[in-house]
Amino acid sequence: MAELSQGKKFLIDLFPLAAFFATNWLFPGTADEKFFWAIGILMAATLISLVITYFLTRKISKMLLFTAVMVMVFGGLTLYLHDKFYAMIKVTIINVLFAGILFGGLYFRKNLIKSVMGQAVELPDAAWRTLTIRWALFFLCLAAINEFIRNVTPDYWVSFKAFGILGLTLLFAIANAPYMARFMNAEESKKIPSAD
Repeated sequence: MAELSQGKKFLIDLFPLAAFFATNWLFPGTADEKFFWAIGILMAATLISLVITYFLTRKISKMLLFTAVMVMVFGGLTLYLHDKFYAMIKVTIINVLFAGILFGGLYFRKNLIKSVMGQAVELPDAAWRTLTIRWALFFLCLAAINEFIRNVTPDYWVSFKAFGILGLTLLFAIANAPYMARFMNAEESKKIPSAD
């Protein structure tokens, strides 16, 4: 099975969000009409991303499948009931769910961040625990920000959904890099044989 490069994976993941934002921005009509068309395009683009991913790798990750199911369920409710609430609340629900899964993992002594990144990065268990708590709190903050922005205007929310979440996530990951590097350097120095 072929693995996607990080660049290709990023572009495939970004495609539905870009299509969503572009439709809401370019589609003629009222704000509501643009929003509902954008949700329909987001659903179609998400399915296209799944097909492309499967075609290129012959597999679909659980995370990608979970995201697609959530988009279809909440997007479907939004279009069927003609109510923006369901599309907007999805972001809050997913982020609270992620935070709950991370905190739950710690409670049951299963560090989920380590299980995802542990093969690529070596850190002591205490550092993994700190990172997990940080990410869980970050997801709760994203949920709170979404709750605030979804009550402003749909256009602000569309921009936040398309670019704000991604931007904040990248900034948060970069902000954690020095913390991780400190422990990674310490782990590497332990592996270097002493000259004594």
